[in-house]
Amino acid sequence: MKLNKILMAAAIAVPALAHAQAQQPQTPELEFTIVKENPITSVKNQNSSGTCWCFSAISFLESEAIRLNNIKDKNLYPDFSEMFVVSHSYQDRADKYIRLDGNLTFGAGSECEDVIHIMRDYGLVPNSVMTGLNYGTTLPVHGEVDAAALAYVQAIQKNPNRSLSTAWRNGFKGIMDAYFGECPEEFEYNGKKYTPASYRDSYKLNPDDYVTLTSFTHHPFYTQFAIEVCDNWRSDMAYNVPIDEFWDAIYYAIENGYTTTWGGDVSETGFTRTGSALLLDTTAPRAAGSDQERWVGSDRNQGAAARPEGAPKEKVVTQESRQKDFDNKATTDDHGMHAFGIAKDQYGNKYLMIKNSWGETGKYKGIWYMSEAFTKGKAIDFMVHKDGLPKALKDKLGIK
Repeated sequence: MKLNKILMAAAIAVPALAHAQAQQPQTPELEFTIVKENPITSVKNQNSSGTCWCFSAISFLESEAIRLNNIKDKNLYPDFSEMFVVSHSYQDRADKYIRLDGNLTFGAGSECEDVIHIMRDYGLVPNSVMTGLNYGTTLPVHGEVDAAALAYVQAIQKNPNRSLSTAWRNGFKGIMDAYFGECPEEFEYNGKKYTPASYRDSYKLNPDDYVTLTSFTHHPFYTQFAIEVCDNWRSDMAYNVPIDEFWDAIYYAIENGYTTTWGGDVSETGFTRTGSALLLDTTAPRAAGSDQERWVGSDRNQGAAARPEGAPKEKVVTQESRQKDFDNKATTDDHGMHAFGIAKDQYGNKYLMIKNSWGETGKYKGIWYMSEAFTKGKAIDFMVHKDGLPKALKDKLGIK
């Protein structure tokens, strides 16, 4: 997801943020009843890094490993390394950046499908084998490595020798190794020796089993296209379906024991710090700081306005309104998360249960409850195991 939006200078942003949040209505007090909840691993914290795409997809793959291997004991749940993926992704992206003479967005953001590429090409490793924290902090802080990586590829792209040397890839790898640690070619885990590929295979994870769905009218339905966002730098293809089938497919998957990724826009006011996501008819404030503060603001000003009474009042989402918001950049690829459950509020409205990667924050300790309207209006795409789709939809899409 795209996380490198322009930030205002602190002297301007702080008073502006305080004013915006003072005008921000709170969401109604909601009570949720869980309808379906599929297994997930513990909530992680991406902290000051633009790696939501990786945290969400790794969480998704962990749930897939639990499902595929019928793991009942939580002590045996996998904990895959996010930074093994980030390191390889950055190296792949650097290679493409140079091949395209710098005509490629280069930064921390990416898409969930990127994780599937890395899993296919390089495998997976446990987090205990590669935490990726080789720079003196206990949580990810990537400002320095992101800046160093960008400066390096920009310098190489200028080709000062008039011919690329054989050393530049090793030089870039050296930056990744210094910050994240070397990606192991072989390791021992729980008394067994693995390569990253054999470790992936031990969990029965097949990269070819995963598909992505989206819903926009600027391409024909029931065909595939590469979603036009900068972070889709690999030009991964998504199946295009009408919005009602898009929502129904997520709901069907979760109801039948699968989980999905969720990628989309969280800059709406209704995406609160406390753990609910409603498509309210207001404009989201923007904030500087951590990834969480960037999208939902600081908690010091939350709660200034009175709460509306009764059921939440949300926008009515249509295929046309969804397309308009995407076309005029009101819906952007801000953030990636992991959808794993279904709930209802006291008014009978359906919600997705979403695992975030901002640590155990908010009322629900890192879990968000996302309304149907928010998903229909603000989700750009989702990824799921192909067997988690309704058969009728698979037939329409030609998925075997």
